[in-house]
Amino acid sequence: MSGLRERWRLKAMRTIQERALDLFDERGFAAVTIEEIAAAAEVSPSSVYRIFGTKEGIVVTDIEFDAMSPEALAGIFDPADPVGSLVRAVRAYEAPQGDGSPGDGPPAGKGPWRRVRYFFAEPSVRMAVCATLDRAGQRLTPVIAERGGVNETQARVIANALAFGYFAALEQWYLDGGQRPIAAYVEDGLRPLRGVLDISSHQ
Repeated sequence: MSGLRERWRLKAMRTIQERALDLFDERGFAAVTIEEIAAAAEVSPSSVYRIFGTKEGIVVTDIEFDAMSPEALAGIFDPADPVGSLVRAVRAYEAPQGDGSPGDGPPAGKGPWRRVRYFFAEPSVRMAVCATLDRAGQRLTPVIAERGGVNETQARVIANALAFGYFAALEQWYLDGGQRPIAAYVEDGLRPLRGVLDISSHQ
């Protein structure tokens, strides 16, 4: 039964997020209310508040990552190659959403562009993203400490370097108009940190 509830919850989250983006794209982020999003998604406003907390939370929530268990997170993280692990995760995120034509600009209404552009176009969303990245760093820290053989301070620095380095690469992708895959920006942007963040080199 708990598995069924979780599937329902994830489906509801995706529906709310999609309907919210529909409204934001149509009328602008500031003009849309939680109540209007709830009506469009055919759920109660209290459900939207309970699941996402705020309008900004609807935009910044990464449904797949947030639903990932600590075991699943550990399964995709290679302590010998933290940057490579991040790049592979970003590629997996992009693969099912793109339109198959990188280099032609972001497709309207498709792929990560639709959601990510609000990270940088709306100051309140950007602040919410930073809080989300902080939480992502906290989730990664014990995985890195346990599997990487580094102490907690080192693990925390590595986790936050990955999380906020990803954000910096993502912003450059946005500024360039989404012309290349996000993973290409992450790989290029974090290349100078590969040696620094290579856990095995510090053991």
